[in-house]
Amino acid sequence: MAAYLAGMVLFFLGIAVTIALHEWGHYITARMFGMKVRRFFIGFGPKVFSVRRGETEYGVKAVPLGGFCEIAGMTAQDVLEPDEVNRAMYLKPWWQRIIVLSGGVIMNILVGFVVLYGVAVSSGIPNPDADFTATVASVQCVPDSQLDASTLSDCIGTGPAGEAGVREGDRILAVDDRDVATFQEVRDTVWSLPGETVTLTIERGQELVRLPVTVDEVTRFNAAGQDVTVGAIGVTSQPPTDVYKKFGPVEGVGATARFTGDMIEATFEGLMAFPAKIPGVVASIFGAERDIEGPMSVVGASRIGGELVERSMWDMFMMMLASLNFFLALFNLVPLPPLDGGHIAVVLYERIRDFFRKLRGKTPGGPADYTRLMPITVGVAALLLSIGAVVIVADVVNPIRLFG
Repeated sequence: MAAYLAGMVLFFLGIAVTIALHEWGHYITARMFGMKVRRFFIGFGPKVFSVRRGETEYGVKAVPLGGFCEIAGMTAQDVLEPDEVNRAMYLKPWWQRIIVLSGGVIMNILVGFVVLYGVAVSSGIPNPDADFTATVASVQCVPDSQLDASTLSDCIGTGPAGEAGVREGDRILAVDDRDVATFQEVRDTVWSLPGETVTLTIERGQELVRLPVTVDEVTRFNAAGQDVTVGAIGVTSQPPTDVYKKFGPVEGVGATARFTGDMIEATFEGLMAFPAKIPGVVASIFGAERDIEGPMSVVGASRIGGELVERSMWDMFMMMLASLNFFLALFNLVPLPPLDGGHIAVVLYERIRDFFRKLRGKTPGGPADYTRLMPITVGVAALLLSIGAVVIVADVVNPIRLFG
């Protein structure tokens, strides 16, 4: 229990540091371009404490679910002090504003990369060069039916694959000229073709072999526990080797970069699926099963961090922290105010608008009027707060558990 609580606290602190570094990305780029940073705070709500250093007030607020870096003149509607007139953000070149607005995103990606690099050279990360090609471990007969969740009916013979000449050690590259990268893809393809004849493209030593295989019609349970008719050919797969690999300091840079790209791609896909998962989170509050791949709040993520530390799975703990950084980066790029992406969209709008004004012989149109965006800003902020509250409640009453 002590390790679990320590893990929760450590992951919570990791989230706080992640947020602080995100805001620091805005802070250092703003200072780099001579903009005035009025306030740098972690958290929202009532102020816990603050201290002034030079022209900036630094502090912490009571609700550690975000943070902000207040830059003078972020919009033309911002009231400026006399010493801020020449340092207002909205008066700076558009590309400088884009860099400052992207500073937090860039910082989160860098932090995620550094965390993954540390894991790569200390304990190992998923090997980007691991070979997941479907390699046959054995050929066997195909049971006609499934009796219960863990039992299949009896069968005899070598099965369709064995009868067609498939051998142990064969590497299945394609099914009906459709490339397959993993055994799961082979299974899913065959599963959908009961009773049909498929051609397997097989790598056997130094040669390619094409074997026609008639897919057996069998019944199996689907995810809902119902009998369905599917296809099977009677092959088992050898587990891939070197799935995880510890890298040296130099080779670890390239491997980490590639794995970072994979994680960012997966994070993007998860972000796209995020809205569709909210109804499931709401249902879980009232007793429905919680989707292990659904959204989590700070509370839920910290609980998972506790589970990982309790089992000394520090590499997974750190990779989860890296994943959080990538999610924060991509989420902030959503082109809606008050997110960073919303402000970036406004700057790009001004730039594109002025380009076409110039083509028509007109002068630049001036800074955008943010008051027109206020209804959207308030609406998006309210929506995010509402979703955040729902996910927190779900993480309290029906949390995601990795280990049952």
